[in-house]
Amino acid sequence: MPPPTSQDAWLAARRFGVVIDAGSSGSRLQIYSWKDPRVQDGGRAQTSLPAVEKGTQNGEDWSVKVQPGISSFGDNPAGVAGYLEPLLEHARSHVPPSLQPSTPLFLLATAGMRLLTPQQQAEVLRATCTYLKTHSNFRLDDPSPLGPCGSSVRIISGEEEGLFGWIAVNYLTDGFSGAGEQPLTYGFLDMGGASTQIAFEPSTVESDKSSDNLIDVRLRLLNGREVQHKVFVTTWLGYGTNQARERYVSAVVNDYLYHYPSASPSQLIPDPCLPKDLRLTESTSSSATYTLVGMGSFDRCLSRTLPLLNKSAPCPDAHCLFNGVPTPHIDFAAAHFIGISEYWYSSEHVFGLGGAYDVVQYERAAEQFCGRDWGDIVRKHERDKTRWGEGRQTMGMWGPEVEIPRLQLQCFKAAWLVNVLHEGLGMPRIVDPGGNSTSGHNGAQEVEKEAARKGLGSKRPAFQSLDTVGDIAISWTLGKMVLEASKEVPLAGKGDRPIVDPMEDLPEDSHLRPKPPFWRFDAIEDRLSDHLPPSLSKETLGFSLVAFLFYIAVLTLLFGMLYRMRHRIRSTYRRYTRTKERMFTQDGYAMEGGFASHPRSPSPWTPSPTRLSFQQAIRPIAQKLSSTLGISTRPSSVRVKLTGPPSNHNRYSPTRSSPIRSNSSPFPFSQTKPQPGLGLGMGGGLAPPPPGDANGSASSFAPTPGSPRLDGFAVSVSNGSLSSLTSRSRNSSQMNLSSVAGRGGNGMARTASGGYGQMARTMSGSHGPVGSLYLDE
Repeated sequence: MPPPTSQDAWLAARRFGVVIDAGSSGSRLQIYSWKDPRVQDGGRAQTSLPAVEKGTQNGEDWSVKVQPGISSFGDNPAGVAGYLEPLLEHARSHVPPSLQPSTPLFLLATAGMRLLTPQQQAEVLRATCTYLKTHSNFRLDDPSPLGPCGSSVRIISGEEEGLFGWIAVNYLTDGFSGAGEQPLTYGFLDMGGASTQIAFEPSTVESDKSSDNLIDVRLRLLNGREVQHKVFVTTWLGYGTNQARERYVSAVVNDYLYHYPSASPSQLIPDPCLPKDLRLTESTSSSATYTLVGMGSFDRCLSRTLPLLNKSAPCPDAHCLFNGVPTPHIDFAAAHFIGISEYWYSSEHVFGLGGAYDVVQYERAAEQFCGRDWGDIVRKHERDKTRWGEGRQTMGMWGPEVEIPRLQLQCFKAAWLVNVLHEGLGMPRIVDPGGNSTSGHNGAQEVEKEAARKGLGSKRPAFQSLDTVGDIAISWTLGKMVLEASKEVPLAGKGDRPIVDPMEDLPEDSHLRPKPPFWRFDAIEDRLSDHLPPSLSKETLGFSLVAFLFYIAVLTLLFGMLYRMRHRIRSTYRRYTRTKERMFTQDGYAMEGGFASHPRSPSPWTPSPTRLSFQQAIRPIAQKLSSTLGISTRPSSVRVKLTGPPSNHNRYSPTRSSPIRSNSSPFPFSQTKPQPGLGLGMGGGLAPPPPGDANGSASSFAPTPGSPRLDGFAVSVSNGSLSSLTSRSRNSSQMNLSSVAGRGGNGMARTASGGYGQMARTMSGSHGPVGSLYLDE
């Protein structure tokens, strides 16, 4: 079919928008249109939003759907082109070519794409963007952090779906305009097979209490005035009818096996949520199959499905509805809600009670249906199906959209809907079915006529289920197009802000802003939910089992690494402790001797006794790596400290060895020619290290002949390892040396060096045996 031409009067000043709802089971393209806001007529229309309508003049061919979902191309992104070709061709054939460059095109993916890995998501979105850009002239956004086509091709969150649905409901029900300055808005309820959502505008008091959890929705009327609403929206995953039924079946089977442990899988298990005598074979999470037989008791079904709401879950805030989800308090005396999807199907298709909700009437119809024999239900279904085919329609007939699977689970779904509304959301069972009356107000008759024209009735009930308003279906895609049309309204003043999507208007640090998670626990759980028993689901446990197991694995890995390094860690700790104790003792002796370093000017070669040096901290790790790679990490310098016995000429304590500062040593030294291998110093303690040579080795020191008070010796050995000197310890070794001292007061030290071994043979002094030799690495 060729697109309309510019001669059509319907096209005058008309704008178009195309949106593809890429769901899990299929993708539906919908074309919308509206009059250009810049050429609107004056009058009452100026106080409303742009009128968004179907995008085709004849009405019915404005939408087209293909199957399966686009997420099925996660492993084959190249197949996206052929998949999108019929959708794009439909849009090209209904939007005039001259208007296509100014017509925005959106492909917004939902639940199915959320289950793919980040890499698969990126590849599918990239292939989609490339195809749409190269095969159409529609307007697409430039690349941005949101994706290769910006906000035109992306994955939206469940909260965004709820916000767009809330906009669509209130747009169709004139919630954004009216006689009052602050018109009342409808709350939005949506229940699918996997989740249920709620979006509503809390009262002023509740808005002040939970302002951090609210989202600003800004729209612009045709007169340029901006309307703003603070909306709360949340999603309960796993609380749709299909997943709730799966959890219910597992609970029924587990409860039966608890009371009858010896029951065989072939034994019939009574189920109050099935019509009387209906038998269904169900599979549990353990892959075992059991046959459930219907008891047809709606009251017992209500009580058996109530625990599935998990109302005992911990509430992190002051107020929660169910499953521990914080939610502002809902004043049902003033609030009004519209439910779509399963709220409409469970009410209208079988009971014929769509529209204003009356709990007494609804429960009576559900009780009658559940109590009927399954054979009677099947016979009625066949009669009604035949009559619809013959065109003979009577009151009480089930429509052609009612199939056997719907009739099998209608009793359970009706009970689940009642429990969610009254026990979950807290809607009172006794409410004024008429809501707030408009009688007595100016223009009441006009309001009632307009509401009746749209199928809303003249009253505002607390809750009603709807599928369409007028001839337009309630869909989140309509809410998205209302936003796009509102963006085109000219600004009233220079200080006005442009209209943007609600999620884009959030502060950067807001916890409500959707962020791609580093670990996609929710996506993994969605894949594993069918294989986990209900007792291990997130809804039952109150926390994510996948996240819990992940953190356990990380902690186990960390503990294993620390356990393998326990010897290195213990050695490092002991070395650090010994260093502190030794330096503390030496500082004490030095202070008692009267020549300790100033506390603010510690010796530059003395390690700090209060902290572990970086070299000491990484030494165990370096040794471990070197042993693995076969690289030697023996130290290039070993220090040997020689302390002597009591001396009559020692003016210090005869039982200790004190360090001597380089600038205040009382003992005469004479530096000899630098000799690699052995350094000898005197003075009753450890001599300060001499300047090193080019290779970093220390120069040798020798005592001056005839020097008085030769109480002991300090020997420093460099450029070699002393591991061959003793086998006791590589870090600290002791060797006792004895010699006879001569009267001359001279001391001698002979060394023999070669390779990696050096030995100190004998040392003699005028005061007898020299004492002990300590080797410090």
